[in-house]
Amino acid sequence: MAGKRIELELPDELWAELEQVAQGLGFRDTLEAAMVGLAQWISQRKSELDDRDPTQRYFVNEALDELDKPKR
Repeated sequence: MAGKRIELELPDELWAELEQVAQGLGFRDTLEAAMVGLAQWISQRKSELDDRDPTQRYFVNEALDELDKPKR
């Protein structure tokens, strides 16, 4: 998948919680859980912005569509 790369340093407590969520929800790894979490956070914030200005409606982008595709 083409895109931009970011590097995050998470506190140990947050990383442990992310690992727990990833395992509990059956994600392939912690990174996948982090990607889904980030995509959901962005979608929620974008929705908040759209509510402020209805002329700027958000359509699901290719990155979110990619996350919804079955893994092979």
